[in-house]
Amino acid sequence: MPYVNTLDLVAAARGKGYAVPAINIVDPLTIRAVVEAADSVGSPVILQTSVKTVKSAGAGLLHYAAREAADNASVGVSLHLDHCPDREVISLAIKQGWSSVLFDASDRDLDQARKETAEVCAEAHAAGVSVESEIENIIGVEDGVGSDTAKHSYTVEQLIAVALETGTDLIAPQLGTAHGMYTAQPVLLPQRVRQITSACDLAVVLHGGTGLSNAEFDEFIDAGVTKINISTALKQAYMKSALEYLKQCEATNKWEPTKLFDPMISASKDLLIVFAGIFHSAGRDGTARDGAR
Repeated sequence: MPYVNTLDLVAAARGKGYAVPAINIVDPLTIRAVVEAADSVGSPVILQTSVKTVKSAGAGLLHYAAREAADNASVGVSLHLDHCPDREVISLAIKQGWSSVLFDASDRDLDQARKETAEVCAEAHAAGVSVESEIENIIGVEDGVGSDTAKHSYTVEQLIAVALETGTDLIAPQLGTAHGMYTAQPVLLPQRVRQITSACDLAVVLHGGTGLSNAEFDEFIDAGVTKINISTALKQAYMKSALEYLKQCEATNKWEPTKLFDPMISASKDLLIVFAGIFHSAGRDGTARDGAR
């Protein structure tokens, strides 16, 4: 299936009782693993990259790996830039052919956030790239971006108004979740999703998915969430599998560098398959419209 626009994938999920897994990959290895796993269970998938990953691995390499993986898959695959407050990196992703970008303006005041989000939407849409916006910050720091305190919070009416005015395609509101691992039971806000989806056609994104229960995911999906982000769980699976293999190498004094990849690939695949089941996206083949370069 062709490499597709993120908005097409999430629009296809609207009202269908599932959400598209959006997995924060860290390198070409995890790109291949996640897409192969998604293909094996018939789930559309969104490959997400942090700003840190783009800077460390290189935008060109990540885009090439994503396109190659998509070309070899039978499910919809898109490439998304996650949590980016840096306009230069936003422009780089757009020029490189990302499917979508998240412009994180949650550190700006409302007027500045509105102005810059509109500018990003105009730039992205001219290149066929979708835009997810965040103007009220989701708690937690992810790959060096974010804050452990709420800087800006707005009413649902304000969020919708800004999104429609700026041309935003997907919206990331505060839903009671947080990035990283939960140290206490979160107070979740699926009612905010219902308020947004009942008032407009904006796609609603759930951030901070790692650590929620299956029932909590179901509640958000039932409310209308069509994209769910998973980052911490992938990092843990990826690194812990590598650590376990290295411990075995140390114990046996046998060192085979290429074999290190096997458990990392396997762990990444297993994670996608689990979440495709939880999000009810397995058996859905996404959309075939080629909306990205």
